[in-house]
Amino acid sequence: MPPRRKVITFNKARAIAWLQDGVSKREVGRRHGVSHSVVVRLHQKFQATNRRFWRGPGQDGLRRQHSVKIASSEDKLCSSEAPLQTMIIRGQLRVATNTNVSTKTIRKRLHEVGLRSRRPAVRPRLTAAHRQARLAFCHNHARWTRQQWADVLFSDESPFNLHHHDGRARVWRRRGERYNNGLVQERVAFGGGSIMVWGAFSFRHRTPLYHIVGNLTGQRYRDEIVAPLVLPALHQIGVQAVFLDDNATPHRARLVNNFIQQAGVTRMNWPAAALISTPSSTCGMSWTGNCFSSCKSNGRPFLRPSAGSW
Repeated sequence: MPPRRKVITFNKARAIAWLQDGVSKREVGRRHGVSHSVVVRLHQKFQATNRRFWRGPGQDGLRRQHSVKIASSEDKLCSSEAPLQTMIIRGQLRVATNTNVSTKTIRKRLHEVGLRSRRPAVRPRLTAAHRQARLAFCHNHARWTRQQWADVLFSDESPFNLHHHDGRARVWRRRGERYNNGLVQERVAFGGGSIMVWGAFSFRHRTPLYHIVGNLTGQRYRDEIVAPLVLPALHQIGVQAVFLDDNATPHRARLVNNFIQQAGVTRMNWPAAALISTPSSTCGMSWTGNCFSSCKSNGRPFLRPSAGSW
């Protein structure tokens, strides 16, 4: 029996071609100088994976086809699982159809049906309780009039970077202008720092901006924000005023809840994992664009133009 040797890619392609032409496995092994078991395993692997070889540029004038042709049923599975990553689709195809498909082949099939790789949209993870709470909130306030919403004092905290926006920035440029001074976004190590400000507004009133230094605790929220800023604003709105803040831990601390109840403040319950933030957050995004160009390297110069824009 001839010694067992590894069949190179060139001989594998030729061996498969001979087997398909009706040449026996023993004769193929004799022609290549390998044992009969090597040819048997090669043929079994070819039948299991449908892996094919063809002539083309490469080693010894032949190259190997790493991807197999996907059947129509597997093609549908590819398209239905398109939102997943190609590596995950490859693993699912291997389990479901016992087919080894390359990620390049999967991407080609997805492109053929008009799918392109995009960043997924982001949404909060909601449980059944979250959905019920949000639906109840909508039912309770669906028929509120404009005057009722005008009596609500919306409040929230917002962080602002001191040097650059934390979103994706784009510039319009020509080829070869990538490193022009006016088209390069400067960065500072570790982000350059940020500041946190708190603010509240209603239809006719607003509070001064408050710069939060350090971590905001429930006691600080009560002593530095609710007592000196929220209560006077609610008194200006009138006895029908309603206070709205989110479900942050300092806002829902027991001492804060007791203080608000003793002050006789009507507080609106904001549902957990709300789809959108409070209107004060939305307002803060547009307000940031007006004062962002005036930001300096520390908090004090930042607050002067920001308060004017607010």
